[in-house]
Amino acid sequence: MSSNPVKSAEKSPYILVLGMGGTIAGLAREPKGNPLQYEAGQLGVELLLSHVESGLPAGIKIVSRQVANINSRNLSDALLTQLGIAVHDSLADLMVMGIVITHGTDTIEETGLFLQATCGKYAQTLGKRVILTGAMLPANAPKADGPSNLLDAIRWASTPIDNCPGGIYAVMDGRGCLAMDLAKRHATAINAPLRDSPSSSVGLINPSWLSGIKAVQAAWNEDLPIPKANEWPWVEILTSHAGARAQTIVHWFGSDVKGLVLAGTGMGGIHDEWKGALDQALGRGIALVRTSRTGAGTIYSDIPEKDTPGCMASGTLSAPRARIALQLALNAANQEKLNGKPLTWQDFFARIADLPEIR
Repeated sequence: MSSNPVKSAEKSPYILVLGMGGTIAGLAREPKGNPLQYEAGQLGVELLLSHVESGLPAGIKIVSRQVANINSRNLSDALLTQLGIAVHDSLADLMVMGIVITHGTDTIEETGLFLQATCGKYAQTLGKRVILTGAMLPANAPKADGPSNLLDAIRWASTPIDNCPGGIYAVMDGRGCLAMDLAKRHATAINAPLRDSPSSSVGLINPSWLSGIKAVQAAWNEDLPIPKANEWPWVEILTSHAGARAQTIVHWFGSDVKGLVLAGTGMGGIHDEWKGALDQALGRGIALVRTSRTGAGTIYSDIPEKDTPGCMASGTLSAPRARIALQLALNAANQEKLNGKPLTWQDFFARIADLPEIR
């Protein structure tokens, strides 16, 4: 890593590493005792890079920037805006070869979907890869996985790999996937973020996976606008469960909430106690998206029963992803309305929910 990376980067191409904090930047209080007792977001991205300097690809210059240093459970709309702008502006820089983002795994699912929906087409068009990565163990744990994940991400961002196109990806535990497919599906397993994600080994791209990547990117024709920090529509996630009450829905009628993501049972089934209140919510202009609390699988329109007109099925989007997609769709529709165009939030949401599924 250059001793003066910003100055050297003005003269030659480089990989930009953006730090967001998370476990990869965390420190355990007793690393040899219980490394799961730790504080996230304690180390700066420069220090993380210094720990892997000897393994960096030869001739590759690195520039780093600390966007945030948080426990990712505290990720906010405003921070997503800040990160999205940083990624979009950096992609436009001719000297930036690719971008790596160190991020906490708790909400990396939301960030992956957000970056795909707002910067995916741009990255693809420019032929540059944006790589999200993180860790399941803090930096001072005896078997910390962060350094190998960070090195893999930098290598993938900087190396031409068998025609794998530009886009928004993620790397964990030696494997890569589309960032919008990354989801933490286990509380402690080292491979938790990639546990159920269609992926391929870093550096050895599976042809069938690459075919799926290209199908997704061919269907993604236009990025959605990044909301201003204070203009994200308010959207909540509600989970249907045994003993659900209508008051759970009615409670929001006196608020400024703009949308509700309904994490239903099984194939997205909603408790009968909610149905009358949900009809009222639609009448009040509250956007509704129906998904499943299972966290995997496809949710189809009018299954297991006919949807109320105006309520959208989430497709393959989990509840956290569907929330981000609905926020972006509502924001895009609001901007279209200001420009006198007729597109609705359902039009924009469908663009994300109906993307091909990689199997």
